[in-house]
Amino acid sequence: MQNPRLFMYASIGVLLLMAVAGHALAQTCRTSSNYEISLIDGALQFDRKNTPPQRLEMRRGVLMVDAKAITLGADDRKRVVAFETKVRELIPRIKVIAQQGVDLMVAAIREEAARSSPAAAVRPELNARVDARAQELKSRIANSTTSKEWQPAAMSGYMATILADVAPMISGDLAQKALDLTMKGDLGGVMALKEQATGLRDSLEKRIQSKLDTLQPDIQALCPSLRELDRIEAAVTQPLPDRSRLNLIRIDS
Repeated sequence: MQNPRLFMYASIGVLLLMAVAGHALAQTCRTSSNYEISLIDGALQFDRKNTPPQRLEMRRGVLMVDAKAITLGADDRKRVVAFETKVRELIPRIKVIAQQGVDLMVAAIREEAARSSPAAAVRPELNARVDARAQELKSRIANSTTSKEWQPAAMSGYMATILADVAPMISGDLAQKALDLTMKGDLGGVMALKEQATGLRDSLEKRIQSKLDTLQPDIQALCPSLRELDRIEAAVTQPLPDRSRLNLIRIDS
């Protein structure tokens, strides 16, 4: 009775880190950006997601666009320095929340496993696998230097790895229960077990969302910094080579 729905939980898990790294920030702080950010060799690098491609780099007050330095006045240079500093202060805070998010996801998986399959939930092997995968993901967050690693497709892969370890144990236990009930002629019990398996996805989604709600105050606390970044870049007077203004982050009305 292999349950493919368990593997669909990867899409739920994606919400966890995206909620922290981008999606919930966008909803809670009403921010958006067309750029990926990377920390490279003491500089901040911004790569435009959409076309035409564009790469901006900030390095101690120097602003470069597609490898060409932009001539900045003294005030604009100070603004670029302030922008760099604020981003570097913000990234560790986001990482802390993201790691807390991993813990919440793991707790939700454990709780749902205990509800759906108590026998599987207490197996040391299951807990060891979940712990190892969670620690791997938290280390990846701690060592990450680019937002490119945290796109939905990548997050699906990380979460699917965790769930691929857990799913066979839970589904195996459910299959054994179904077999036992079938042998006893308890067709009603088999149907109830099937309904339970079908409802696993919705149940886990609600459980994760409930835990994510506890992160909202921490996410909300990031909003002033994001608004400050928008204010700083809006004050830069020097246009870019295409005559556009610096606009790495947007506050949506």
